[in-house]
Amino acid sequence: MSYQESRTVGPGSELVTVDVDGVPVGLSICYDLRFPELYRRLAIIGARVLLVPAAFTTHTGRDHWEVLLRARAIENQCYVVAAGQSGDHDPGRSCFGRSMVVDPWGTVVSQVADGIGLAVVDLDLDRLDRIRQEVPSLANRRLC
Repeated sequence: MSYQESRTVGPGSELVTVDVDGVPVGLSICYDLRFPELYRRLAIIGARVLLVPAAFTTHTGRDHWEVLLRARAIENQCYVVAAGQSGDHDPGRSCFGRSMVVDPWGTVVSQVADGIGLAVVDLDLDRLDRIRQEVPSLANRRLC
């Protein structure tokens, strides 16, 4: 089954970051995860954490959710905090769940098991800085 949120939801027109205890957090939602350009731009303007609340379906979540989250963390050298809706919802939509936190190296540091749950993680911003120094791909990017 295909869902076309674009029939009822319009795209935003600006990048949004918020300051959480002195840490710049880039905001996005579900389908945004498929567009790496958004996350790159958030990282360029200073985001150190990328927030992704989502309702991936079971069909796409099984194969794409973790892969895309880890890719966004690695390529932008940011923590990715992803809250995934789980369970069955009207009209016949089943959500994958599996909320997780991914570090800037691409390591899943916490993942909620199937169903309702909570992940609590201390984000090591010194580790983020070390990764950015060790592999300076964000700093060395080139525009073509």
